[in-house]
Amino acid sequence: MKQLTGCGTALVTPFKADGSVDYAAYAETVKRQVAAGIHFLVPLGTTAETPCLSDEEKVELLKITREHAQGLPLVVGAGTNSLAGTLRNMALLEPYGVDYFLVVAPYYNKPTQQGLYAYYKAVAAATEKSIILYNVPGRTGVNITAETTLALANEVENIVAIKEASGNYAQISRIIKDKPEGFSVLSGNDDETLSLMATGAQGVISVASNVAPAQMVALTEALLKDDMPAARSLHYQLMSLFKNCFVESNPIPAKAAMSLLGLMENELRAPLTPATDSTIELMKKTLAEL
Repeated sequence: MKQLTGCGTALVTPFKADGSVDYAAYAETVKRQVAAGIHFLVPLGTTAETPCLSDEEKVELLKITREHAQGLPLVVGAGTNSLAGTLRNMALLEPYGVDYFLVVAPYYNKPTQQGLYAYYKAVAAATEKSIILYNVPGRTGVNITAETTLALANEVENIVAIKEASGNYAQISRIIKDKPEGFSVLSGNDDETLSLMATGAQGVISVASNVAPAQMVALTEALLKDDMPAARSLHYQLMSLFKNCFVESNPIPAKAAMSLLGLMENELRAPLTPATDSTIELMKKTLAEL
């Protein structure tokens, strides 16, 4: 499979006022991403409020994504905090057009590095699909170290990438420096896309691209071409969006922005709540600047 590069959007899940999934709005968001030239799509990740979705909703969302993706790679979130739960998710979703499984480090359990290594080896052994590690210690309570990432990258053929959202530049730089050929390092934080790609990362899995897909595509394509003047200009244009998408827990601000753009209702599922009035005003200002 071709190495994963560029910008992939961690897609939000639209809901109606009655709490049901708005599948029509979701289809339109996927089509908007494709029209903007996005490089790959990431349904059922953190930004999708996936822990609050039923199995039936997950399958339907994945089917819609594949229907409208026009052949783009699909990186599908499947991780849970148990091996059995993750394997069950993978078995549920694999028939519906998965290209890669995005597997977050098991949260709440706080496994050791030995436990993470064994977990990811077992996950990879259960499927012929490619696996992307997802390191986001701020949500999971555990960090996948560079040593563990590199061991898995070198020893497990179908572990092909990592989404790195640790914010630990030294750790990520070590992975970029020592990773095997063909292994992708993808930024998990929009505001680190420039710095990480400038030093050898292959792309980003983005929240901001829900709101501004064309600009994020342009940023990553400039970086892949080493066009630093263009990349710096785009980075500074997008800085407010990068920051303000996280003034409340993701995807609260991004969904407020999508609502302001008329793309969906500003509805979330408990335990998340819609953006505060101050966040909505902030996102109005951010969109106007863009």
